[in-house]
Formats: sequence, C-alpha cells, structure tokens
Amino acid sequence: SKQTIYKHFTDKETLFGAAVTECCAQMLPHRLFEPAEDLPVRGALLGIGRAFIDLMMDERAIALHRVMVSQAGQDRRLAEIFFSAGPRAALQEMESFLQAADAEGSLRVDTPARAAEHFFSMLKGVRHMHVLVGLSAPPPPAERDAHVSEIVQMFLRAYAPRPA
Repeated sequence: SKQTIYKHFTDKETLFGAAVTECCAQMLPHRLFEPAEDLPVRGALLGIGRAFIDLMMDERAIALHRVMVSQAGQDRRLAEIFFSAGPRAALQEMESFLQAADAEGSLRVDTPARAAEHFFSMLKGVRHMHVLVGLSAPPPPAERDAHVSEIVQMFLRAYAPRPA
C-alpha cells in the first residue's frame, strides 16, 4: 500500500533511487567487480561486459532511459538521483576493479575512471542508441556475446601491462 511504501521511503525520489539501485544490483552485482584469484582479468571483463550489456538491453532499463531523456532539463534532481544510483555506481565499481588490476599488474591503467568510461561506452555502442530510439530490437544473446568479446579484446590491447 501507499502507506507502507512511504513508511520505508520518505518521498518519491528516495523510492526512485532505491528502485534504480536495486535493479542495477540485481543485474550488475558487486561480486562481478571483486578480483578473484582463480579468474583471469579477461574472464572478469567478459563477465562484467555481459552483465552490463544485458542490463543496458533490458526492457525496464530501456524504458527508464527513455523516461530520463524525455524529462531532460525538467527535473535535475531526478536526473541526479538516477545517475548516482545507476551509472555513477557502476563506473565507481569498474574504476575500483581497474585499480586492483593495475596494482596486481594484469592491466596498465593510468586513469581508471576514464578507462571505466571507455569500457562501458564501447559496450553500449551505436546499437544501444538504435534500441533506445526504436530502430531495432535488443540483439540476441549470441550477438551480445560476440560484441562483448570484441570489446574486451580491444580493451585488453589498449590496457595491456607493460613488458617486464
């Protein structure tokens, strides 16, 4: 009921932020960004990339992106809540992952925040825009996997560790 919801969330903005946070946590969980000794950096990047592209192509995420774009310039607070709960949180997780990979020597990443932006932007690519504006449907899983593999390969070449 409305009363129960407002008992847990003080206002609509808090509820919205919690909903975005929960959706991202389910589809792009924190554990993906935790370094694992038994998983090489390539495997970790593939896992992060697949989860991210699945999130970006999810019908709920597409609908939310469309709403956010339609509200652009009208409600800055809502945009800030969305960005903080979703994109900024994912970027910070990725930045931490890349810092750890740099520290252990599996990647050479001088600016982890920028590298995180590069990784996610390459994954979204033009296809995400096509889906957002209704020019195409989300790609099937095999096409997503091929795209993620290609981006991970480019990313690994760009951020290869320095020779010993």
